[in-house]
Amino acid sequence: MVFLATDRSRWITGASLDVTGGSLLGKQPTLPHSPSPSFRRTPRLLNILLWIVQAVLAVLFAMAGVMKSAQPKDRLVEKPPWVADFSPGTARFIGIVEFVGVLGLILPAATGIATVLSPLAAVGLGTTMLLAAAYHARKKEFPAIGLNAVLLILAALVAWGRFGPYSF
Repeated sequence: MVFLATDRSRWITGASLDVTGGSLLGKQPTLPHSPSPSFRRTPRLLNILLWIVQAVLAVLFAMAGVMKSAQPKDRLVEKPPWVADFSPGTARFIGIVEFVGVLGLILPAATGIATVLSPLAAVGLGTTMLLAAAYHARKKEFPAIGLNAVLLILAALVAWGRFGPYSF
């Protein structure tokens, strides 16, 4: 019996099918051509892009987290006006959550220990931005929603890449 199978990534032609075990006998599967060098570099480039996005998120959230958790509320109200609507403890808690998210975003991936925490941290930071956008929408502070949306998209990109095809 002759077996002919086609697939976009490989061609198997002229092979015989062993009806007793179902294994292929005869010619080895061959690719019509080897992948181009740019195709082989794409996963590496996307991994580098994800690292850059992780670093940008880490810097932005670290600055915001340290600012919210280290400064007293009366000095903090001057910069982000939303702080006036929250207790000092809540503002500090948000800052600590953001800083812990930064640690989770970078350290597991950099050390190779518990690497699943990096995409989980990205999900947590994205959730923080989603909640912040909802708050700003209620207050009709639309310029702040734009920044929240950009950070949410970047965090979602990291979560997608690190949970999926570019995990550690």
